[in-house]
Amino acid sequence: MRRAGPLNGARTGIVLAHGRGGSAEDILGLLAHAGLPDVAAIAPEAAGASWWPTSFLAPTAVIGPHADRAVAVMAEAIARLEAEGIPRASIWLGGFSQGAVLALETFARKGEGLAGVLALSGGLIGTGDAGGAADEALYGHSPKLFDYPGRRDGAKVWMSVHERDPHIPLRRLRDSATVLTGMGATVTTQVYPGAGHSVMREDVGQLRMWLNR
Repeated sequence: MRRAGPLNGARTGIVLAHGRGGSAEDILGLLAHAGLPDVAAIAPEAAGASWWPTSFLAPTAVIGPHADRAVAVMAEAIARLEAEGIPRASIWLGGFSQGAVLALETFARKGEGLAGVLALSGGLIGTGDAGGAADEALYGHSPKLFDYPGRRDGAKVWMSVHERDPHIPLRRLRDSATVLTGMGATVTTQVYPGAGHSVMREDVGQLRMWLNR
């Protein structure tokens, strides 16, 4: 895991997850770009620069074991920030692409009491297969179940995606927003026009705004 920001006295913390082919150093660069030197950040790094080898839309038998291991790594990073004295209610999750998916999944599974999550091009993996035929709106994958325990009352969620993102179906982003809203979180979604898969200026602005609060 890589570390950035103050080692002592930080009031806000964030666990950042990189995307496929990225690194902890890359994703930590978001904090510098957003001008957040006083935020304590931890960024785990995936073996082989990938949290899982398939699409996050893959069947549970395929994606599930990888997701379980990755969520456990994120939970360990949260615990490290708590051990430094940062209150759980002041700890955020964030990430881009695969990292955004991982941040959202960690929040849904283990995020009770956290401040929230900033997911740049991501959606939930889900808790199981819902059955049914492959869906064009899910890029040829079948629907998932989203049976997460607990509540996320008071937490804030920012989710963004392009209309035609090659990796994140707009349908999955909208389903994820509905699930997290149902768990009590305040969810804001941003859909950028056209095709794309990148961190946008508005994403960085949201990172700066929420972590400065």
